[in-house]
Amino acid sequence: MTRWFRRLFSLFCIVLSVTVSAENRVVTLGTGGVTGLYYPTGGAFCRLANLTRNQHGMRCSVRSTPGSVANLKEVSEGQLDFGIAEAGQLHDAYTGKGEFSKPDRSLRSLFSIFPEYITIISRADSGIEKFSDLKGKRINIGQPGSSQRLTLQALFDAFGWKFEQFSEIHELEPAGQADALCENRIDATLYVVGHPSGAIKEALRDCNSRLISLSSQEVKALTSLNPHYYPRQLRSSYYSPELSSIDTVSVDATLFASTAMSEDVVYAMVKSLFEQFSQFKRMHPAFWELEKQQMVPEKLAAPLHPGAERYYREIGLIK
Repeated sequence: MTRWFRRLFSLFCIVLSVTVSAENRVVTLGTGGVTGLYYPTGGAFCRLANLTRNQHGMRCSVRSTPGSVANLKEVSEGQLDFGIAEAGQLHDAYTGKGEFSKPDRSLRSLFSIFPEYITIISRADSGIEKFSDLKGKRINIGQPGSSQRLTLQALFDAFGWKFEQFSEIHELEPAGQADALCENRIDATLYVVGHPSGAIKEALRDCNSRLISLSSQEVKALTSLNPHYYPRQLRSSYYSPELSSIDTVSVDATLFASTAMSEDVVYAMVKSLFEQFSQFKRMHPAFWELEKQQMVPEKLAAPLHPGAERYYREIGLIK
């Protein structure tokens, strides 16, 4: 009897251990700075995943990071389970271009989220009315490896500009850029961001500043660099009905993982969002106009993860 009881008790402990570990599994999602749109987007995704935790036994945890490039590198290295990145940067990481010295063919897309716009904002008293007016001014180029730094570098390369042609160069974090404009420490900065953006709203509201359009030549220079950049107009009415729309370029923010993440986990995470989609759309103004179909475009920066593909086939989003 004693031996039988011990065996039964051991079996019970094994089952309990497996159950507890499954229920306590934490998946991490890399986002961006707390003032940007990646951070609340990751928070919304994880909140919905955690609401359905009793169905899949996992807890989703958001981590603030420097953004796209950091997320891509940390997912590749196994330090993050999921990440959000610009489609252009995801494409570069998958193919081994730009900031990425070798391709990572394990990267996989889950879905596109919202368009991010290349958004240049300048002080109204700086004399900057178009992109070419930036030369000779005090500009913020962003931190090394950031999306804004890489985007500006691409524009500079396209037009043969050098950093030495500017009176001052600053490498500010996103959270400090609006303050730097307001305090007259810089004349202009560039964001790659979804709208409406708290940082842009702050700069336009609190500083004497304005949004700058890109010329058709500048738009062409950027879209020729990467197949995931698109010409698009930014509706300045996000911030004020008195502002005119500006011409610029956009790139889709994309949720991604790697093939190291199991099909079942990805399936559960994607399902949790799409089955609570109306709630997701109410979580931020940038989500209001999203439709399920546009979040699973035919052209993705990296192949679709099998777990996401399985769910989309089940609900008919893809054939």
